[in-house]
Amino acid sequence: MTSEELEAAVLRLQDRQAIHDCLMTYSRAVDRLDRELLLSVYHEDAVDDHGVFVGSPEEFADWVVKMHSATHLSHQHCIFNYTIDLEGEVAHTEAYYMFVGLNRTGNPFAMSGGRYIDRFEKRSGRWAIAARVCVRDWAPLSEIPDVLDQASMTAVPLTPEIAELVRAGAQITRDRADPSYQRPLPARSPVVGR
Repeated sequence: MTSEELEAAVLRLQDRQAIHDCLMTYSRAVDRLDRELLLSVYHEDAVDDHGVFVGSPEEFADWVVKMHSATHLSHQHCIFNYTIDLEGEVAHTEAYYMFVGLNRTGNPFAMSGGRYIDRFEKRSGRWAIAARVCVRDWAPLSEIPDVLDQASMTAVPLTPEIAELVRAGAQITRDRADPSYQRPLPARSPVVGR
């Protein structure tokens, strides 16, 4: 390996580590309801599409802190398997998550699992999320569904309008039509869910 190849390999590893750190920081920020830390993982012009919410980092931070504060006594967003496809100053990631929350009312536990599908961009030496699509792959349902309906896999109750917002967004598939294969990852126009 030449010194140039070694330097390039080290730079790729640094980029991958910075992206991994950003993914881990996201979970910590959401679980601690730390708005400032949460904003640090996004570029200012990013769009977060959580299915039930689509909007800017500022709008998302306000929404998610309010929603989790009202709905849960505590919660964890655990990130497991992840892939990072580096393409220069852009990276496409897919990170599997599991959410567990201790509810304030009703059933004590809320659970779901899915993926954060992100387009990261490196701007001025800083990797951060430029676009995020959150898809839900499973939830503890009372019966086996006929189709994988994203609106039925959320851990929070949905109004009919928000359920339609979820259904109009990214839907999971078990083939290359899945949103994780889209390059570049598109972001829906911001429409803040409530």
